[in-house]
Parts: sequence; structure tokens; C-alpha cells
Amino acid sequence: MPFQSFPHLTPILFLVASNVFMTVAWYGHLKFKSTPLWIVVFASWGIALVEYWLAVPANRYGHAVYSAAKLKTIQEVITLLVFAGFSTLVLREPLGWNHAIGFSLICAGCWFVFQK
Repeated sequence: MPFQSFPHLTPILFLVASNVFMTVAWYGHLKFKSTPLWIVVFASWGIALVEYWLAVPANRYGHAVYSAAKLKTIQEVITLLVFAGFSTLVLREPLGWNHAIGFSLICAGCWFVFQK
């Protein structure tokens, strides 16, 4: 398996890719508010299917080197980073100091998850 060469990095790369797709599926339709809801729901499902094709292998490969709790923690931090980028770059909604502090506290909590 080609992914076995980088067992710690492979799940992270897959989770980044899956989170990009999921963020687009969940929030991308906000740029198309005049499009009927049923159309954006089906489009979002299609995008989310790609996300699942990336997230499931990320967790399968990742569980060989990370616990499930660590995988979930990694996924949450990636989600925050991807969302922050999407929110500012695509939706043009700036994040303030309160968001930075809140996200930082979540990331600080991640430190505890990775402690023995």
C-alpha cells in the first residue's frame, strides 16, 4: 500500500482534503442563496460523498498509528483551520479576536489529548 510510507502523515492529508469538501458541502451554498434549497441539498450530498471517500480511509489508515480520540481531535483542529480559511477567503466573513481566542482554546485542549 503506497500510504504506508507515511503512516502519521497520510491520515492528516486525507482529513485535510475531506474537510475541504465537507466545508464546501456545508457552507458553499451560502454563496448561492437564490438557488432553490432542494438543489443545494442534493449538490451538498454529492460533495459530501467525496468527503466520505476521503474521511473513511483517513480514519482507517490513521487508526493504525493514532487512537480514535486523537484522530477526532486532529479532525477538529483541521476543521477549524479549513473553516477559518473558507470563511475569510470564500464567504468574505472576517474572523475577529474572539474567534481567534475561541479557536486557540480548542487547540489548547488538543494538547491535553495528546499527553500521556
